[in-house]
Amino acid sequence: MNKLKILILHNDLRVYWKRRLQFLHEFLKTKDIEFTAIEIFGVGSPYDFDLSKDTEPWRICLFPALTDDQLTKSKIEAAVFSKLAEINPDIIIAGSIAFYSGALGLRWAKQNNRKFIMFDDAKPSNVKRNFLVQGIKNLITRQIDALWLPSDDYDKEYEALYSKSRFFYFYGYNCIDNQLFNQQGEKKSDHKKIISVARLVPIKNYENLLNAWKFVEMNDDAYELIIIGDGAAFKELNSLANTINLKRVRFLGSIDNDKLPQYLNEADAFVLPSWSESWALVVNEAMAAGLPVLLSNKINSANTLLKENENGFSFSPGNVKEIQQKLIDFIQLPDTAKKEMSENALKTISRMDFNNMGSELLGAISFLESTPNKPIKLAAKIALKLWRGRYNTNSWDKL
Repeated sequence: MNKLKILILHNDLRVYWKRRLQFLHEFLKTKDIEFTAIEIFGVGSPYDFDLSKDTEPWRICLFPALTDDQLTKSKIEAAVFSKLAEINPDIIIAGSIAFYSGALGLRWAKQNNRKFIMFDDAKPSNVKRNFLVQGIKNLITRQIDALWLPSDDYDKEYEALYSKSRFFYFYGYNCIDNQLFNQQGEKKSDHKKIISVARLVPIKNYENLLNAWKFVEMNDDAYELIIIGDGAAFKELNSLANTINLKRVRFLGSIDNDKLPQYLNEADAFVLPSWSESWALVVNEAMAAGLPVLLSNKINSANTLLKENENGFSFSPGNVKEIQQKLIDFIQLPDTAKKEMSENALKTISRMDFNNMGSELLGAISFLESTPNKPIKLAAKIALKLWRGRYNTNSWDKL
């Protein structure tokens, strides 16, 4: 009997994906399942700062030195289809059909009577489309066999479009290597530091955070704000900090990923003021380091991970007074309460780890193996034939 073959396909599989993929490869191997990962593009990503290259034979990059705008859609399609035909997977896992990976992976799966799992961490309400475009996307998406979401907090919006009976829902792929960030020994709460980590771009809303921090400096004489990250707004934000005469803000720029756990473990809390985030995995990292989190209520992970007054506080990103109040609320907590929040953060994130991810995927595989292939209707077949996906990440950084 041939081994079951599982293949994950995406436009890029860098940074957070790397440890997930390594875990899944080893985990599925113990279940006698063959696992392959295909990354379409090697450059041209918001994660281009990740320069490390993968050498394992089960990790494949189709265009390691090219971006999507250096290639025709026909060439991208031909390369994806050729590699899929060569590997001949039983189940394909890929991103949203908005991307090349989802659109092409789903079409190949339908043409070859294979099962298709789509993963997505953006809620439909996060992406504004006109009626026609949304209708075509819904038509194509209804052809998938399973939907892999970060948590069941996403169900309501997806069920409104597709209903839960249309395909199998499962959860937990938006996880990190919790052990990598986990503090060894008892977590201290006397560093007098609040840390933030993100690309410095408009959608991260650091202008409002800095204006809120001015109030903190007027009402507390010890705490420091540490900002890690680089981006188009770096100089502008530094200039704002100087203009409003902030004394206890440090911009550290980019740091190596392997040094981030140390910085998180030397802080007392984590803050992220974004106008919008499809998930924000840095929240997982902060909580795995035992940090209480102060989060914008427009960050999707906050809906799943943040427990108000238990492991952190939430605020409206446009309300500077609310941001400053939540910062002060945390700073003025007694050490015992900060320690309890830290312990609660660790408990919360422990339920969203690699083992849970593997277990959820096995459940989906078992379900798909026991269900017949879904026939595709003519209208969906035509739409899928015409749509090849894209790789436009320019909107990720904009308001």
